[in-house]
Amino acid sequence: MPFFSYKGRNARGELMQGVLEGADSSAVADQLFSTGVTPIEIAVTTKKADKGGEGENWWTRLTEKKVTSMDVQLFSRQLYTLLKAGVPIMRGLAGLQESAVSKSFGRVIKDLRESLDAGRELSSAMRRHPEVFSAFYLSMVRVGEMTGRLEEVFLRLFDHMEFDRDMRERVTTALRYPTFVVVAIIAAMTVVNIFVIPAFAKVFAGFNAELPLMTRILLATSNFTVQYWPLMAGLLAGGIVAFTRYVRTAKGRYKWDKFKLGLPIAGKIIRKATLARFARSFALSSRSGVPIVQALTVVAQTVDNSYLSARVEQMRDGVERGESILRTASAANVFTPVVLQMIAVGEESGSLDELMDEIAQMYEREVDYELKTLSAQIEPILIVALGIMVLVLALGIFLPIWDLGKAALHK
Repeated sequence: MPFFSYKGRNARGELMQGVLEGADSSAVADQLFSTGVTPIEIAVTTKKADKGGEGENWWTRLTEKKVTSMDVQLFSRQLYTLLKAGVPIMRGLAGLQESAVSKSFGRVIKDLRESLDAGRELSSAMRRHPEVFSAFYLSMVRVGEMTGRLEEVFLRLFDHMEFDRDMRERVTTALRYPTFVVVAIIAAMTVVNIFVIPAFAKVFAGFNAELPLMTRILLATSNFTVQYWPLMAGLLAGGIVAFTRYVRTAKGRYKWDKFKLGLPIAGKIIRKATLARFARSFALSSRSGVPIVQALTVVAQTVDNSYLSARVEQMRDGVERGESILRTASAANVFTPVVLQMIAVGEESGSLDELMDEIAQMYEREVDYELKTLSAQIEPILIVALGIMVLVLALGIFLPIWDLGKAALHK
């Protein structure tokens, strides 16, 4: 279809201009009227519709704040409220575009409007922005379009994103103190090796006596660090780059995600938080009318862990072969016996979505308890690490001085 440049005025009398795609000028005029814009001038143009600020200054686009998950979350809530109130979706999107705080997200909403004007469905329009709308989000919107319960889907998506954001924030907050302590220990060891021990080495050199083993180890470590720190820094940077690239591969991501689940303290928190997200997503999909096989396919994309995602896909394959959800969940070997029992009851009673909600709440409570006690679990480890570091430094630095003092007293 051809493109038309237009000029018009909105309800407040402000001048609006842009490019729209349409069959003819009358169709473009109808699109403008439907969005509350009165056209003044419509002309054929070879310029395509602006999809995100191509005409803006490149520096402005580079430094502009990107679309965040919070933008999408608020968008879901606002769209639910507008649709529930009976506002046409085109008028609702026009209002959200004008009130958008984020310019980048405002351009996304503008493109959604233009796509709907061109005859696309909302899910197809959103699919043009995969960096903004996740595969799970798109699947749920598609389900809402098919079932005619789009406003209900947007409300559930808002609740789902709120839960997911709250879970991530709690994990980040709980890990803040341990991370700070570990970074402080590493910084202290670096300073001691590069600045403190070399100063003591000059003093020890004047003793003309054999130094204790611990002191010799400290001096050797310090000398190696001072002489080869550029090489060590290069190896560290190279290791980080290599690890990052490896994790980006399918095989590397799978192994790393599986390794994280086996970590002593953080592993069980990650597993429970991920399974809570799985149960919440499955309940949302099931309650929205998504078939079980399709629901498991969609939910596997929201787990955010390649290993557990593979287990969910394994469950989907089993259901496709005609196996029960309980059997496939047991074969996945990631659920506790209590959860398996709840799945069995839900499958028999036909209220699997409600039981999945209960499973999600149970995992959420366990994660909340683990996070509250995380500092108490990590503190003994940090205290032991600090104690070992202080002991090594004390023995290595003060033993020679102590031996020298005893030798002076005997004289």
